[in-house]
Amino acid sequence: MKFRRHVDRVLGIVLVILMATMTINVLWQVASRYVVGRPSAFTDELARYLLIWVGTLGAAYAAGQRMHLAIDIVPQKASPAGKRRLSLIINSIVIVFALLVMVIGGINLVYITLYLDQHSPALGVPLGYVYAVLPLSGLLIIYYSVVSLMEAAFPAEHQGDMLDDDPEPVR
Repeated sequence: MKFRRHVDRVLGIVLVILMATMTINVLWQVASRYVVGRPSAFTDELARYLLIWVGTLGAAYAAGQRMHLAIDIVPQKASPAGKRRLSLIINSIVIVFALLVMVIGGINLVYITLYLDQHSPALGVPLGYVYAVLPLSGLLIIYYSVVSLMEAAFPAEHQGDMLDDDPEPVR
C-alpha cells in the first residue's frame, strides 16, 4: 500500500497548502477592510473558490481515511462476514455514485463552463478550473473505495490495512 500512502501524503499536503492560502487570504481581506478602509476586490471570490476545493478534496481525504460521517449501528452488530458483505455493498454504491455524479457529472460541468467561456467576475479565472475539483475528487473517492473493496473482498491479503477495528482477520 505504498502508493496509497503516497496519495494520502500528496493529498494532505495539497489540503494544507489550500487551507493556509485561504487563511492568509481571509486575513488579508479583514486587514484591508479595517486597516485600509477598502476591502480587496478579489479576496471574497478567492476564499469562496478555495473553500470549494478544500471541502471537496477534504471529503475525498476523509473518505480515504474513513473519517467521513457514517451510521455504524448495523456494522457494529454484524458478524465479521456480515461486516465484509456490508463493506462490499457500501463501497460499490460509493463507487457508482462517485463515477456517475462526481466524475461524469463533474466532467460535463467543466466542459460546459469552459465551452461557454464562463469566467469569475473578480479573478477572471475560467469557472471550469474551479469545478475541475469535482471529477478529481470523484476519482480519488473511487480509488479509495476500490482499495476498501479489495480489502473486504480479499481480507487475508490486506490484514491490518484498514478494513475494520477488529484485530483478527475477517473470514
